[in-house]
Amino acid sequence: MKKTSILFFLLPFLALCQDNLLDEINQNGDTNDYEAAAFKGLKIVNFESTKMVTKKQFYFVVSHRFGSIKTGFEDFFGLDQAVTRLNFIYGVSDGINIGVSRSSFQKTYESSLKLRLLRQKKGGSPFTIVLFNSVLLNAALDDEILPGLEFENRLGYASQLLISKKVNENLSFQLAPTFFHDNLVAIDEQDNSQYAIGIGGRQKLTKRWSINVDYGLHLNRAANSPFQNPLSIGFDLETGGHVFQLHFTNAQPMNVNTFLGQATGDWGEGDIFFGFNLSRVF
Repeated sequence: MKKTSILFFLLPFLALCQDNLLDEINQNGDTNDYEAAAFKGLKIVNFESTKMVTKKQFYFVVSHRFGSIKTGFEDFFGLDQAVTRLNFIYGVSDGINIGVSRSSFQKTYESSLKLRLLRQKKGGSPFTIVLFNSVLLNAALDDEILPGLEFENRLGYASQLLISKKVNENLSFQLAPTFFHDNLVAIDEQDNSQYAIGIGGRQKLTKRWSINVDYGLHLNRAANSPFQNPLSIGFDLETGGHVFQLHFTNAQPMNVNTFLGQATGDWGEGDIFFGFNLSRVF
């Protein structure tokens, strides 16, 4: 567990030593026939997309999920119960991204590493394949409520294989087999190691607008779990090279472990959350 603790803090920096090697590969490779990114945003809605931050670019992403709109004027349609996530992402190279984030949901800190393995290319690979890994820390756990709580109990991990296909200029799809593990789960019957399949897509509506949808099918959720599979609908607005994303989802938390494992809303009952992402590129 001590090694795991160290990994949490070092994960974003493990890829730095590969920078020179990746530079040589990128310089020698022919990029003229690569397809443009299947998705304009770094996320489809909740799921990571195969889009990468380019080399030496730094993204600062502010994400909000308000409370359930079901509450109506009592909480001003969720405005009083917002969850905020601040995410910092850096492009070590065109194919390696590192990130650090903090979410107000369970005071969650996260470190991430995103690696592009294959890129869709005319006459080459028909898919873009990206590996996304993250380690999170739940800082909200209280050792007074949970006697014997140790540091490793706060940790969780996730690994996703993102496989996207840009069908044409307007339509893209993505499949995301996902494994995630929480060292501490709230439900006794729930396995610590959990599995899900993510499905997502993007349909361009106009030159600037697109509609995005993603869904996560949890494969081993406990029978007595109160949580739901996350279904999300979003709209992307492209503005001068930037993307502003508007979301409706039944999952208020935004980390892989939390939106897949702890989605509480129900679309059938109008228990959904409105949110948005704002990004700044440096």
